[in-house]
Amino acid sequence: MNVEGSSRPGAARAWPARALAVVGALFAIALARPAKADEASLVLPDLGSVSFMGNTDGRTLLFAGMGICALGLIFGMTIYMQLKKMAVHRSMLEISELIYATCKTYLITQIKFIILLEVLIGLVIAVYYGYFKHFDVGRVALILFCSLVGIAGSTGVAWFGIRINTFANSRTAFASLRGKPFPTYAIPLKAGMSIGTVLISVELLVMLIILLFVPGEYAGPCFIGFAIGESLGASALRIAGGIFTKIADIGSDLMKIVFNIKEDDARNPGVIADCTGDNAGDSVGPSADGFETYGVTGVALISFILLAVADVKTQVQLLVWIFVMRIMMVVASVVSYLVNEAIAKARYGAVDKMNFEAPLTWLVWLTSFVSLGLTFVVSYLLIPNLGDGTLWWKLSLIISCGTLAGAIIPEAVKIFTSTESSHVREVVTSSREGGASLNVLSGMVAGNFSAYWLGMVIAGLMGIAYLVALQGLATVFTSTMAAPVFAFGLVAFGFLGMGPVTIAVDSYGPVTDNAQSVFELSVIESIPGIKEEIKKEHGFDVDFEKAKHYLEENDGAGNTFKATAKPVLIGTAVVGATTLIFSIILELQAEFGVVEAIQRLSLINAPFLLGLILGGAVIYWFSGASCQAVVTGAYRAVEFIKANIKLEGSEKASIEDSKKVVEICTQYAQRGMINIFLAVFLGTLAFAFLDPFLFIGYLISIALFGLYQALFMANAGGAWDNAKKLVEVELKEKGTPLHAATVVGDTVGDPFKDTSSVAMNPIIKFTTLFGLLAVELAIKIPHTTSLVLAGVFFVASTIFVWRSFYGMRIKTDVKAAAPAAH
Repeated sequence: MNVEGSSRPGAARAWPARALAVVGALFAIALARPAKADEASLVLPDLGSVSFMGNTDGRTLLFAGMGICALGLIFGMTIYMQLKKMAVHRSMLEISELIYATCKTYLITQIKFIILLEVLIGLVIAVYYGYFKHFDVGRVALILFCSLVGIAGSTGVAWFGIRINTFANSRTAFASLRGKPFPTYAIPLKAGMSIGTVLISVELLVMLIILLFVPGEYAGPCFIGFAIGESLGASALRIAGGIFTKIADIGSDLMKIVFNIKEDDARNPGVIADCTGDNAGDSVGPSADGFETYGVTGVALISFILLAVADVKTQVQLLVWIFVMRIMMVVASVVSYLVNEAIAKARYGAVDKMNFEAPLTWLVWLTSFVSLGLTFVVSYLLIPNLGDGTLWWKLSLIISCGTLAGAIIPEAVKIFTSTESSHVREVVTSSREGGASLNVLSGMVAGNFSAYWLGMVIAGLMGIAYLVALQGLATVFTSTMAAPVFAFGLVAFGFLGMGPVTIAVDSYGPVTDNAQSVFELSVIESIPGIKEEIKKEHGFDVDFEKAKHYLEENDGAGNTFKATAKPVLIGTAVVGATTLIFSIILELQAEFGVVEAIQRLSLINAPFLLGLILGGAVIYWFSGASCQAVVTGAYRAVEFIKANIKLEGSEKASIEDSKKVVEICTQYAQRGMINIFLAVFLGTLAFAFLDPFLFIGYLISIALFGLYQALFMANAGGAWDNAKKLVEVELKEKGTPLHAATVVGDTVGDPFKDTSSVAMNPIIKFTTLFGLLAVELAIKIPHTTSLVLAGVFFVASTIFVWRSFYGMRIKTDVKAAAPAAH
């Protein structure tokens, strides 16, 4: 097999040494200057110094919150054990365990690479805090340990996600045999709630431990270290997972056209890789991403409060309020889930047909309203006297804008991606006469329209928050500009208010997708005496046709709700980035003075304008580089599958061939991720060292360009995906030219929605968060040295940008590959 871009055996292993050498330049030529106030100097106030609801101090409240988080963990683990004990046929269990084994191998490979990346990040952290800030060895070690905890959190919840999803996929497939749709819906959602509750509970527990047990003068930098670690883990897993899953998906899907075989044909060695990819891209990535998003948003608000609020009592009130609100949202999500499940079971438990999207939609809205109510009640109880006595309801109203966004955005997304959507049906209609060409164009139309309307929704809700912030919120801050920015941070906070449910409906998709594949790969229909065996052992009559229909239909619902979660996470990244960017601006004001800083944050300041241009360039490169990795990997996967698929005399593909496809996917996912991540990492250092105000423009630009590029790509991909599902399930036209056209559109949309768009979220947050340290490094060394380092880092970044295409191109004998001339 050709290996693109590897001219010698050691090439793939040489990059860590080169990158370390580049970053090591910091040690060689950086010279320190006296430090000023910045995020490294953040000191947490005594949380026990302020009483709430009478005589209960802040520390006691947060200790009680840790107990609620522990209950959340117990709830998640209880579901885990219930799923593990559910009935499943051995043929399906074998497939799900094979999928888990390949997922585990993939994740271990990624964790090893993330540890290497941590060496690079850890070196920068050590230089900054040890050399420039003069922290002692123990304090630096604690910050580095917190960054490792962040990585462990991101990878740990990802591991838990693939384990519980690979329990759920085979149990869902088996439950569908009963001939009722409700279990096919209930099991994937149950798995998702387990992941969501465990994820949020672990995140909150870690942050509360830092808040309550780490000394106040250490806690600020520890939060930064923790956030950088979880952002690093999420970025790597999102990028690699997105590339892996779409290499496998395209490789498997194209066989339907090439050989005219059915979906998830057991003879196709690409199907196991596709199932592994569903978990690598749609479970590992979102779990790590959700963990990181929840944490980074919290760290941004903590940093902002400590930087922009002068009064210590007010700092304590806001910090305790934010964390108690987060804890109560876990309660809101679990209670809403239990109520919704009781209603759904009563309504759909015995029916033969159900709309799988309906109870999921009800869950999102029910959680939203419960969260809204709790927001106002808890705020009134905790901070009734904050400011002039009216801020409790104003802050609640601002958070509610974000909470509503968590429900309104999914509804808006469904207008463009649901199987009931007129946009999706337009894609199908255009494909009937126009084939793949009009299919692709119609999907792009849906994506572009979605970006417009979702942009309006986000801007509208942020606008409401801004107007509320003007009504006296500035009285608690050191700057009048701080109030609207804090409001935007609270909107991002509200986006994730119902975090467990948001994660649950996102995790629903990979289980439904895998369940359909597990059913086909198990070849359970062809097992002699299977109906009698199941009747004897499990006590029900099997209906294979109903089972297949329910699994396919439910997969469409899974596609829709995977699509609805993406804009929520990318919206959180962008809205939350404003808070982090303002924190950097406060540091620059402390360094250069308020007047000079504001003058240089202007379009008439050339470096700031150049930063805006550079950010857009990086977003479009990122989109292309991630898709290029998919193109090359999918080419190699298709090449191998076509050469090794055995359709005659074979019931299943060999395990060896399936594992080989997984190996191809892993190889190209790893190589693509190395190029992309190191280009982003080194580019962040380059632009920060070139000019801090250019860097602010750059951060604003990647957030805005990234928002609309991600919305367009995610929703265009969702429309293409469900157009194919509509043809397969409702129209039942598999194997027709119409189906072939929609398969082509779906393969175009695959890297759009599951590779490029979703990875922008952690990349934006990592760049902004790491930018806190990068800017501080830049302004603490002589200007000439800073420019030299900027040049070194930019050249190094450009090398990886170059490699992301020219090192990833498909290498083949063009003459041999071309058809013979006639």
